[in-house]
Amino acid sequence: MENLPKDKKIILFDGVCNLCDNSVQFIIKHDAKDIFRFASLQSEVGQQIVKYLGIDTKKVDSIVLYVPGEAYYLKAEAAMQIAKELKSWHKIISYLSFTGSFGNFVYDYIARNRYQWYGKKDECMLPTEEMKAKFL
Repeated sequence: MENLPKDKKIILFDGVCNLCDNSVQFIIKHDAKDIFRFASLQSEVGQQIVKYLGIDTKKVDSIVLYVPGEAYYLKAEAAMQIAKELKSWHKIISYLSFTGSFGNFVYDYIARNRYQWYGKKDECMLPTEEMKAKFL
């Protein structure tokens, strides 16, 4: 995927999920080093990335962290890797052991219920002018 920024970590998120949208807004606010770029799983570039990585979106439908040329992370592990980079007290979360089966159990429980608890949009959010550079 040569058209992706090589020096940025890419977060793929569910673009119609209110919880995911709020999480993206939070990450942008606390991304002091400008590390992340974003694409919804529903977007053309999001679909290209998951296809390139061979990810089954029936099993992972809410978050993927892709580090071009290095690795990709799913579910709880993606959340922990993202939290490591944030300039906030939430960085502490990355030191907790929420990876593996327990972390994914908690993550899957929240993901399964996210639309019921937080609602769902009819379409993906449109970034403001100052945020457009953060989205692929």
